[in-house]
Amino acid sequence: MSSLSLRAPAKINLHLEVLGLRDDGFHELAMVMQTLDLADELAVDSAPAGELSLCCSDPQLPVDGSNLIVKAAEALRRHCGRPELSAQLSLTKRIPIGAGLAGGSSDGATALLLLNRYWDLQLSAAELHNLAAQLGSDVAFCLQGGTQLCFGRGERLEAIAVAAKPAVLLIKNPNVSVSTPWAYGLCKERLGSGYLSSEADFERQRQALRQSPLLAWLKAEQQQLPPLRNDLQQVVAPENASVQKGLALLASAGDPLQVAMSGSGPSLFALYRDQPAAAAAQSALAPALAENGFEHWICQFTAERHG
Repeated sequence: MSSLSLRAPAKINLHLEVLGLRDDGFHELAMVMQTLDLADELAVDSAPAGELSLCCSDPQLPVDGSNLIVKAAEALRRHCGRPELSAQLSLTKRIPIGAGLAGGSSDGATALLLLNRYWDLQLSAAELHNLAAQLGSDVAFCLQGGTQLCFGRGERLEAIAVAAKPAVLLIKNPNVSVSTPWAYGLCKERLGSGYLSSEADFERQRQALRQSPLLAWLKAEQQQLPPLRNDLQQVVAPENASVQKGLALLASAGDPLQVAMSGSGPSLFALYRDQPAAAAAQSALAPALAENGFEHWICQFTAERHG
């Protein structure tokens, strides 16, 4: 069979609200997530029967059974009862590792889409979604992409028809990382007294987000973009000098629409009205970004994926 490849897009959080704790120990979340055109690329080629292998352009990334790409491939084989299926997988890594951009989750979701096609499994969208939700909290969103309301652990999705097309200036210091479990633990410690506990309260917050000024802006129903909420930013930024510095730099140039941290960080982004505005800000900030160790990219929103 001839080789195939698919792009695995990064995501940012336009809204991340921690509602409370679930019975399973995970946090109940209300989020708006958005895929970007910054993307890894996953390719598949033939291999001997039953053999699964993964190589990666970035030697820092594990390519054993701990990698979500391998986990996704194994989950597909188990689901279909086809242990003889084989694949030689190759990942070109462009999304920074451990950045709050869901690079690993997107790679895992892309493996599901790619191998469903390569192995001609013909699994339905619902079957793939269920497998994705079992692999990780962001994998179901990454399978779908575009602009989505994400509830539960992030696996309950509601698509948003977006008219806004801002440009994104994304920055990340490759020498700085943030542990997602640590960030959520700190959130529980600092903000836990305000956590909601009932499903009725959770649903009220979900409905408030559905009717929020952010969604109105995304749908071009209002001109002013409101401040972006990220509850993890509230607790991570005071503990991380690089995040503080990056947010200050992004806010200082080019009149951004809003500035925020993505996920648990440490990636940061600013939204601009268009590509020229983002490019002008990037040019103005380039010396300061380099001085403070930040890599940077100009990105665009991308639409839903169709596997």
